[in-house]
Amino acid sequence: MAYRSFSLIPTWSNNLLSDRFTQIDNLFSRLTGESPVGDVPAYNLLQKDKEHYEMTVSVPGYTQNELDISVLNNHFTLRGIPKSEEITSTEEKDSMTYLHKGIQKKEFSLSFSLEHRIMIYQAKLDNGLLTLQFTYDIPEQEKPKKISIGSNNNNKDGHTIEHNKT
Repeated sequence: MAYRSFSLIPTWSNNLLSDRFTQIDNLFSRLTGESPVGDVPAYNLLQKDKEHYEMTVSVPGYTQNELDISVLNNHFTLRGIPKSEEITSTEEKDSMTYLHKGIQKKEFSLSFSLEHRIMIYQAKLDNGLLTLQFTYDIPEQEKPKKISIGSNNNNKDGHTIEHNKT
């Protein structure tokens, strides 16, 4: 078991600066009505090859029933809607008290507007990480095309035009 020291005097550390940022972020979100930056879960986006991509989102404590993935009109949305934990016995509920509650499940929404449609072919939740495997569905008319350049060798003299060096 790890013990943490407790002091009434704040120390200058990354945690203190991080806490200040969180407080400022929460203040601005209350003023503007936008959700705080800290409420968006951390994610990685990986391009595996030209066509295949993988997104991994950190969603600790969420179950499959609490996550909603949707793609509509080139707009990808991942929502987390935590359900309240129900304890069956009132005797159990009365005897339990949190000493520290650091894992907080809050409602969140992670959205992206995409250039092209995506096709999600696998979604897997394992150890608090949601992994989405997808491909971009780019229509043929929007894919870049290679245009070959031909030469016209109808010169009667058979001369080649060269660049003059000066």
